[in-house]
Amino acid sequence: MLMLTVFTICLVAARVSASWIRNSTSGLGGGTATASILGIIARVLIFSVGALIVLHDLGISIAPMVTALGVGGLAVALALQDTLSNLFAGLQLIASRQVNMGDYVKLESGEEGYLTDITWRNTTIRALPNHMIVVPNAKLASSIVQNHQLPDAEVAVLVQVGVSYDSDRTTSKGDHCDRWQVLRRLQPTLKDFDPFIRYHTFAESSIGFSVILRAAEFTERFQLMHEFIKALHQKYREEGIVIPYPIRTVKMDVSKTPNHEE
Repeated sequence: MLMLTVFTICLVAARVSASWIRNSTSGLGGGTATASILGIIARVLIFSVGALIVLHDLGISIAPMVTALGVGGLAVALALQDTLSNLFAGLQLIASRQVNMGDYVKLESGEEGYLTDITWRNTTIRALPNHMIVVPNAKLASSIVQNHQLPDAEVAVLVQVGVSYDSDRTTSKGDHCDRWQVLRRLQPTLKDFDPFIRYHTFAESSIGFSVILRAAEFTERFQLMHEFIKALHQKYREEGIVIPYPIRTVKMDVSKTPNHEE
């Protein structure tokens, strides 16, 4: 009877703890998932305590078992160094809060995507093409990671533009300011940011400059650039502002060609 009662209590406690962990960590970084490694550890601890209670009630001495587990645990730790390294690296990642569930991250090796889960051995990342990237926790903890959600989700978006040397700089700037409505329509929450431009290059056939926008979230920059470039191109056509093609002038000395006749 006690065994059934302890098992029921442990089962309920495990589910409650898993729910509490999910609710406590789901909001970190705006994510909607939680690291499954925390739920696994909570369940193992709860059922271990339950097992010890049952063994004590049955009159089985726990002290020799704890001693044996200590010696055996040392041997297991030596045999499973890589596994334990990944386990503690996963706990370190969660405790540091430098990466959270739902964050968009880019690894030193080039892989990038949304962080979906941290298990006892691996971290899974969902890339934009909708495939999963599995990274050992120890490797993730020791590599350089770009987290595009920290310190906040907003990111700068640079659009490179070039206009003809004959175009009026003042008119071009005014046309860009007229295009800010695209940003306001796509990103209504970014009311405190005023886009701006910065000239930077005297190119072969144009003057180059950057349009600095801001997106509410890293992946939203694609749609923002798409809409802004369409609107800007349409405005340039209406105002007759030229975005020149690369032009190269080649001069040939006809007198030195093989087929030249005196």
